[in-house]
Amino acid sequence: MENQSLQDFQDLCTFESFTSFWHYYGYGVDQQELIDREFKRIKGITYLDHAGATLFPESQIKGFHEDIARNVYGNPHSHNPSSRLTHDTVESVRYRILEHFNTCPEEYSVIFTSGCTAALKLVADSFPWKSLSTEGPGSQFCYLTDNHTSVVGIRGVTALQGAGTVPVQPHEVEARAKNPQTSTNGDQDCSTPHLFCYPAQSNFSGRKYPLSYVKGIQSQQLYPACEHPGRWFVLLDAACFVSCSPLDLKKYPADFVPISFYKMFGFPTGLGALLVRNEAAGFLRKSYFGGGTAAAYLVEENYFVPKPNVVSRFEDGTISFLDIISLHHGFETLKKLTGSVLNIQLHTFGLARYTFIVLSCLRHSNGKPVAQIHCDNEFQNIAEQGAILNFNLLDCQGRTVGYSQVDKMASLFNIHIRTGCFCNTGACQRYLGISNQNVKSNLQAGHVCGDNIDLVEGRPTGSLRVSFGYMSSFEECQNFLRFIVNCFVDKPLILDQERLGRLKSASPMESSASYYSTSIPNSHLGHENGQVITSSGVKETLSEDDLSKEGKNNDNYHTLTNLFIYPVKSCASFEVTEWPLGPQGLLYDRLWMVVNENGVCLNQKREPKLCLIQPVICLASNTLRLEVSGMEPVTIPLETSLENSDLRSSQSKVCGDRVQTVECGEEVSAWLSKFLEKPCRLIRQRPDFLRDMKIGQKGDCCPTALSLVNEAQFLLINRASVSFLQERIDNRQDSDNEAICIDMEQLIQRFRPNLVISGQEPFAEEDWSHLIVGGTQFQVMGRCGRCQMIGVDQKSATRTQEPLRSLSECRSGKVTFGVYLAQQSMRYSTAVPVLSVGDLVIPQLSESAD
Repeated sequence: MENQSLQDFQDLCTFESFTSFWHYYGYGVDQQELIDREFKRIKGITYLDHAGATLFPESQIKGFHEDIARNVYGNPHSHNPSSRLTHDTVESVRYRILEHFNTCPEEYSVIFTSGCTAALKLVADSFPWKSLSTEGPGSQFCYLTDNHTSVVGIRGVTALQGAGTVPVQPHEVEARAKNPQTSTNGDQDCSTPHLFCYPAQSNFSGRKYPLSYVKGIQSQQLYPACEHPGRWFVLLDAACFVSCSPLDLKKYPADFVPISFYKMFGFPTGLGALLVRNEAAGFLRKSYFGGGTAAAYLVEENYFVPKPNVVSRFEDGTISFLDIISLHHGFETLKKLTGSVLNIQLHTFGLARYTFIVLSCLRHSNGKPVAQIHCDNEFQNIAEQGAILNFNLLDCQGRTVGYSQVDKMASLFNIHIRTGCFCNTGACQRYLGISNQNVKSNLQAGHVCGDNIDLVEGRPTGSLRVSFGYMSSFEECQNFLRFIVNCFVDKPLILDQERLGRLKSASPMESSASYYSTSIPNSHLGHENGQVITSSGVKETLSEDDLSKEGKNNDNYHTLTNLFIYPVKSCASFEVTEWPLGPQGLLYDRLWMVVNENGVCLNQKREPKLCLIQPVICLASNTLRLEVSGMEPVTIPLETSLENSDLRSSQSKVCGDRVQTVECGEEVSAWLSKFLEKPCRLIRQRPDFLRDMKIGQKGDCCPTALSLVNEAQFLLINRASVSFLQERIDNRQDSDNEAICIDMEQLIQRFRPNLVISGQEPFAEEDWSHLIVGGTQFQVMGRCGRCQMIGVDQKSATRTQEPLRSLSECRSGKVTFGVYLAQQSMRYSTAVPVLSVGDLVIPQLSESAD
């Protein structure tokens, strides 16, 4: 019998047995291979404390090291190039965080803190607590008793504010959740703010609480919100939950969500965030102000105006920007190694479920259980239980084995677990049956949180916890279970076969998720024998009869001499003689851009070599080809379906605006990385993303859609203006009295225009309000303010001081050159309009022009 039970246990501890009732293990590669490659430092260690801190992979740290060794990141409060790089990279990380939780900057803001506890304290200090008065009820701070100490500690602030405190037992919310009802308190106009806090997952037992509580509390259908009139906010403590489970804030819009990143990635420590729903952000109040949070203040007068942005108001001082930048490498590595958080959830839950089943079936020789497991379920539903197993070991007499003793024995076997109450006194009391008086008596007996006093008068003061991470392996489960059997089971071992059969045969409820995806429609335009073909199949030609009387009678007309598109932002131009217009400007103009490994846009100011990359569009084959001297070209499709699983959506930033993009694949990214000698990617604007132009817009104007351009759909320059500037440059002498010569065509390329026109008077275009080009009407939206990017020679990729210096001098400090345009209508065409070199350009003066 003894040999049979031992053999049954050994059979149960095989990988084949594990996979017979759980099919989701690993991430498409051998799990041990992943560990050997990324976690060599844990060889010989059984690490089972991922709820305390998970482990970082070596490639994450390597990627971060290469990043900061390659780039210069300055203080984001400055405005120099290194500071702008930091600012843009940090903003990219904020977007990545929100994307991870299926939300966007329009819905949530990311406030970086030193950790989850600091995020909780921020809410405590800034929530608009209201004390009870004759004018109305006071605020209620309500929290689930199964909450971390850092949540319960908020009551230290609320007590001083005169707010009430309501500890809520889990069953009290659940009882009302089964029969939700609208509040009947009768005071629907009450605006008193209240806060309800609960964990998405208990850090003690791994129990997952329904995320539906968020809306239930906000709508005052659940207890305690249904009994207190006012405005209810929900704080969802997600620190433990998000390490192994996906959180959808679009579906469950909690008002405040604190997290710590080392729980997700292992690195960096000392960095967390508070995700604040923008709708709730306006209610937060703040007394202290630090560096970077002030729009203006006086030192001799109590005068302070905070910055309007919620992030700027609450991030005092210089943020830990290098640690924040490292998060990008955490997300990238996590996705590369696992595919998704859904995969992590399935992998870790399977290991926890297996460990629960075996441990709960172990019996001493007299049939008594080896472990008392503290949970509310049997690990059957992945939506109700996380990858945490909490328990106490029992001897053959049913007495608790002190957790300190177990911990010391585990250390001898190099097994790393967690013991104590895990900063969750409420859950510890509930599961271990510790009364309030017991806690006080234990303190008098000398026991405090964190010490090694594990038993007081035979009663446990805490428990043991094992928890799993995405790199955990089945072998670690084997090591742990064999340790329990070898060290704490009174032989001969007995397995509860009836329980084992029931648990193994049960069909666990697995998670599923659907992703919203849209396909990019194919272009309706083709290209045949040099002719642009419209959606109607006819080349659009316009005669002078199509022009308005104003145009025909106006002698002040010009011609279109050059037409350029820039398919890839900041790369070389693609010159054409005719080209169709799209809804965002010239078709395919600045629809792609190059970003660094952190998703920050690369431009010629940061990477001059971009101007050497020549994009070529072929409408007939529906392709974009990138060429550069000395390398084989690379080709990508103009239109790519978002349903392609190899493509990943992302968010980037252009001229301060957030843009939704999709990546264009590994082949073109590798090609660009090789040429630019740094990791980078090519991304494309999503076709379903709309971005409106801000410059020159009036209240009664319809929004104008933009591609990845900085300011407007089109940029026009006048050859007369270029000639004027060229003459100034030619006549200008540098410090060595050598003439600086830039020919006309080179100078035009410096300014990267879409439309180049002939003209008589330099800068006359700045006085125009509208113009017609080949029958299509455009509105002048404003002047283009020039930056140092025009100092990059487009042929050699070298930087010079010209023509910016001459432009500033000849225009008395003004550095505007060229005008922005927006397409106003298709007045003379029912099909897709086409611009052609040689088209008439008929301007209209603005009312303010002389």
